[in-house]
Order: sequence, then C-alpha cells, then structure tokens
Amino acid sequence: MTFYTSRKLAPIALAMLLTGCAVGPDYQAPMVSIAESYLNTEAAERASNDLWWRQLNDDTLNALINDVQQQNVSLKVAAERIKMANQYQTMVASFKVPTVSVGAGYYNYQISKNDSLAGPLVSPIAIPPVTPQLPSNVTLMDNQHDGGYIGASVAWELDLFGRIDRHADAAQIRVEQAEIMTSGLNTLLTADLIHNYLQYRGAQARKALAQANIEDQRKTRQLIKKVVKSGYGSQLDYAQATAALAATEALIPQLEIAEQAHKHRIALLLNEPLTQVDIRLAQQEKLPTLNGIIPTGLPSDLLKRRPDIRVAEREMAAINEELAASIANRYPKFFLTGTPGVSASSFDDLFSRDSLGWAGAVGVNWNVFDGGRGKAAVKINEARLQSAALQYEYTVNAAIAEVDSSLFAYGRSQETQKQIDEALTATDLAVSKAKSLYKAGLIDHLSVLDAQRQQRMIQDSQLAARLQTANITIAVYKALGGDWQILPPPSEQKAMPTTNSNRTSETLVSL
Repeated sequence: MTFYTSRKLAPIALAMLLTGCAVGPDYQAPMVSIAESYLNTEAAERASNDLWWRQLNDDTLNALINDVQQQNVSLKVAAERIKMANQYQTMVASFKVPTVSVGAGYYNYQISKNDSLAGPLVSPIAIPPVTPQLPSNVTLMDNQHDGGYIGASVAWELDLFGRIDRHADAAQIRVEQAEIMTSGLNTLLTADLIHNYLQYRGAQARKALAQANIEDQRKTRQLIKKVVKSGYGSQLDYAQATAALAATEALIPQLEIAEQAHKHRIALLLNEPLTQVDIRLAQQEKLPTLNGIIPTGLPSDLLKRRPDIRVAEREMAAINEELAASIANRYPKFFLTGTPGVSASSFDDLFSRDSLGWAGAVGVNWNVFDGGRGKAAVKINEARLQSAALQYEYTVNAAIAEVDSSLFAYGRSQETQKQIDEALTATDLAVSKAKSLYKAGLIDHLSVLDAQRQQRMIQDSQLAARLQTANITIAVYKALGGDWQILPPPSEQKAMPTTNSNRTSETLVSL
C-alpha cells in the first residue's frame, strides 16, 4: 500500500515542481504615449547636457562642484542607504540556500529517583539472588550521565513557486531605487551649489556697480549744490539728487546680506568652515557667462534621464515582484531538515563509528484556510501596482510639463536680456555723446554725470537679467535630468521603460 501511494504522489510533486516558476505575473515595462517634441524649442546643433556647467569656464565653480559631490553630508548618508539596501538584498537572497549551523558542547545531568517516569529506572530493584556473588539490588540505568557532542543542523526551504526569488528580486530593485535617488540628490545639490555660486558672484557684481553709481551720484549732488548756491538751481533738484543717492546707498546692505546668505549656503553644501569658503571664493570675482546651447532632446529621453521617472518605474517593478511573492505565498511550502552529529560519554569514543547519529525530515506547510488573509494580501499588492502605474503616468506628464514651462520661461528671459542689452547700447551711446558735447562746451558736466548714472542703472538691470536667466537655465537642466555626477561609480546599465517613439535625434534650444 505504501509503494502504491508514493507512486501516485510522485507525478503530482513533479508537476508542481515544473509549474512552480510560473507563479505570479512577469513584469512588463510600462508603455506611455507622449509627444515627439516639446512645445517651446528652437532647432540648434547637437550637444551634451551632462556636466553642462563647464560651459561657464569657471575653474572655481568646477572645483566647488567636484568637492560638493565628494564631501556633502546628505550624499554620504545616501551612500550608506545604498549599502543598507545591498545588505538587505543579500539577507533576503540568503533564504534561497540552506541554513547550516554547527554546535559542540559537554553535558552532565542527573535523573531524579523520584521522577514519575524515569525514577524507577535509576532506583534499586530487589531481585532474588541467583548466586552469592551477585547483588540482590540492581538499577536498570545510572542516574548520572555526562559526555560530549558535536553536531550540525541543516534547514532548507525548497522555493518551488518562487516566493523567495520574488522577494530577492524586489530587494534588488530597491537597491536600484536607492542608487537612482542618490543620483537625483546629487543633481539637486549640484544645482543648488551652482545657483548659490552664481547668485553670490551676481551680488558681488551688483555691489560693485552700486558703489560706482554712488560715487557718480555724490558728484552729481555736489555739482547741484554748487549750482543752487550760485542761484541758478533749485532746492528740488538737490532734494531729488539726495534721495536718489540714499536709495542707491540702501542697496549696499541688501547686496551684502545676499552675499553672506549665499556664501553660508555654499559652506553648508561643502561641509566646510566659512573661512575656508572665503579663501575659495576670493580666487575669482567675475560673474561667469554661459555660452553654448541647451540640448533638450525628445520627451521620450526623459524616461531614461529623469530620476523621479526612473524611481517611479522601478517602484512598479518592485511592487510587481512583491505581488508575485504574495501569490506564491498561498502555495505549499516544502522544507528539508537534518541534524547529523556525534555524541559519546567519553571523548575517546566521540569520533568512533558507533557515536554517529542523525535525524532528517521532509515537511510541507500549506495554509488551506486563513480567513481570506492570503487573498487580501494579493489584492492589496494589486491595488499598489495599479496605484504605482498611475503615479508613473502622472510623473511622466508632470516632467514634460515642467520642461515645457522652464523652456518657455527661458525663452522669455532671453527676450528680456536682448531688450536690456539694446537699452545698454543706447545708454552707452548717450554717455559717449554727452562726453563729446561736454568737451565742445555745449553742455555742463551735470548732464554727463546724469547719463553715466542712467548707464549704471541699465548695467545693474542687465546683471539682474543675467542672474534670472542663470536661474532659469539651471531649472531647465534640472528638468531635463541626466547624470551630473563627475565621478560616477561603476554600475551596470538598468533596463528602462520603452515608449511608442523610435526617434533618437535631439531638439535643442539655443542660448
């Protein structure tokens, strides 16, 4: 009868083994429908937007970015999180292999003679004497025992339905997510440093212009004062000159506050004392100018470049594996256990053949009824997967909208910059004409100083426009994504989602 039963169960076990790998859904990369180009772009030549800040040709800025990517505390914390994620993946994957533990020890114990079960075995029992040499009282076993043992314990779950494999795959995807989020954090911190550096240089340049303008306004007020004393001027002109001077002087403290704020932020990003940052920033005071083009690429490129999109896609993949694991968890679990070892009362006999002993078992555990708990876990993961898919779609749409919005702002800032440049050209001409007329004796020096004051004001507006353009440029590059890490760690290329667009060319917006 036993032989018949085992032959009946063998095909069933074999069928379960062969179909086990089919449990749970296989992950399919999301398909998204997106436009083939951005709304606000102009054609330009091809270029790379990785390490784009090098177009500024500012050695100080390049050194700061290199150091912030190595020294920033938040990036170091993110690196530790990657290590934790890797170790968690190793821990989860370890359940796929047998767990082996070994042990050894010495034991000594005594059985109570009053024990209800073993007591009679160690208590003297009276027997009729057979010969005078034999005792009349004997015990069936000694009540004291000692000895040593060396053994091992082996346990292994046969992952027939891929439950452990799926959990291990999900943990590996979490590692990828940690790496992507670290890359995104690197981008944010690098952009933050560039922004604060440019604003610091801009505040310096505007302060220098304000100081020059203050000097001109003081000369203008002095001339007006002389004219008023001579009886050819009015107190109104003098009051207006004084007010204009005071307004310009009021700009200096504000610009100094801006200098300090941006400098402190740079020090915090670098994790360096402020004195060290002062030394770094003293090496150059010129506001750098970005020359080149912004490569926008195609909207489909965002799927591979934007960290938020990549994290959202990996979230779908991880939840898909967790869904498959929850499905596999409803199937039977098979276990193999064994405990081989040696045990003897004497150390000399410990490694003899007769001291060998073992125990082995094959088991199965199947929750045939759990009140719907297993099915509910599957439904929860299905809902999580659907939610992650919707979040992925929203993230893609939001990314494209962000790029379009930043490109539109960039275009308008370029128009503003052009108009201010034209205004500055006109004021430069006015100053030149005023100086020529003054040399010819046709106008007084007050008119020259007034033209120079207007020139300084337009120059300040030009600096402000350049800083605004710089901010928008940083926003464009952040929106486009990409790898901003100067020394990227070696890693394998990850599979990314596919789209309905097969185009590989790039559309660029000119600076």
